[in-house]
Amino acid sequence: MARKGAGAPMGAPGLGSPGLFEAEAPRPLADRLRPKTLDEVVGQDHLLKPDKPIGRMVAQGRLASMILWGPPGCGKTTLARLLADKTDLHFEPLSAVFSGVADLRRVFEAARGRRAGGRGTLLFIDEIHRFNRAQQDGFLPYVEDGTVTLVGATTENPSFELNAALLSRTQVFVLHRLDEKALDLLIGRAEAAAGRRLPLDEAARAALKAMADGDGRYLFNLAEELFTLPEAPLLDPAGLATVVQKRAPVYDKDREEHYNLISALHKSLRGSDTDAALYWLARMLSGGEDPRYIARRLLRFSIEDIGLADPEAVHQAMAAWEAYERLGSPEGELALVQCVIYLGTAPKSNAAYRAHGAAMAAARDTGSLMPPKHILNAPTRLMKELGYSRGYQYDHDAEDAFSGQNYFPDGMARRALYEPVERGFEREIRKRLDYWAKLRQAKSGEAE
Repeated sequence: MARKGAGAPMGAPGLGSPGLFEAEAPRPLADRLRPKTLDEVVGQDHLLKPDKPIGRMVAQGRLASMILWGPPGCGKTTLARLLADKTDLHFEPLSAVFSGVADLRRVFEAARGRRAGGRGTLLFIDEIHRFNRAQQDGFLPYVEDGTVTLVGATTENPSFELNAALLSRTQVFVLHRLDEKALDLLIGRAEAAAGRRLPLDEAARAALKAMADGDGRYLFNLAEELFTLPEAPLLDPAGLATVVQKRAPVYDKDREEHYNLISALHKSLRGSDTDAALYWLARMLSGGEDPRYIARRLLRFSIEDIGLADPEAVHQAMAAWEAYERLGSPEGELALVQCVIYLGTAPKSNAAYRAHGAAMAAARDTGSLMPPKHILNAPTRLMKELGYSRGYQYDHDAEDAFSGQNYFPDGMARRALYEPVERGFEREIRKRLDYWAKLRQAKSGEAE
């Protein structure tokens, strides 16, 4: 069976053909239990069932070029190999981490030769997002003319990592992380292959699935380690933790997961779900996110989604950021926790955010309208002669310290740009605005 890895000369031991003693070499459990048919693939029924996208392709005996996007250990490589077998295509695997232009050129030349002999080639590129833009463009003519059927695998969002031209010539299929049902099936296969049950009680079995975090390959690696232990006594979760190493959360500060989790934190706060917000905060911190980045986003949230509904929110966010800078990790992280709780439980308003957008739109719409002359200073005689500052009413001299004059440009109708909500402190602001609106209307009537 071909192995995933870098390109190698045809016929050489390694990628293209097995070495002399490879069959006798020990193989990891994950490799020994790799599915032999599409029916054995777990967790991806949304793609592989007969009435689903890939299932329909297989049933029709055709295969389009595609990108398989999913987390580690969900079966991308296995699926590509099985698709090649099912459609009678030669399976040619390459890894973008180890391969270069020379490897691609060799593969394309060999694919041309096979095509001339009447057989197609499925070119599987693992970690396809690692190829640069020029290398990705190099696939295009061979994909377009059918020399190869390209199946790329990536853990990263193709929208960000792959050329638009390549995406337009492929279909993107999203593979799911393996759920509990799928992991149970894999544990059953591992126990059947070993001829014994894992030495775990029920709570520890649940903990094992949690440790796997949706990664079937990692689950098999954990199981293989556990099968070296005697069948008794059964381990509880604490015993399991002492035997196997806990997996680090899947989190890349420079990739999509970074943006997914900060989005989850922000939207949980906006939805006033403080417990969910605390969970996403913990996920980011445990994944190694820079707490300063989180602090900056919390400050932004306090302004964008709370604003004047609770003017104290921005002070709490600033204080939490400053506290973290002074304390560092891990003590300073508690300040972020306190801030999340405050922001999550605060009244919400995006009135200031909407007011900014409305004001910017009004400024674009009205071009270069001058302020009315009565609110312009007149430091020179000419300016006074032109009417600058004429008729200006000093508000502090007016009753209620409110003159009611117009401050919008001449020729521009008055617009209500800021509309406070009936929540938190903005309820009081609403009362003030209504009060001034009545005074303005009254004074406007007096002027007429």
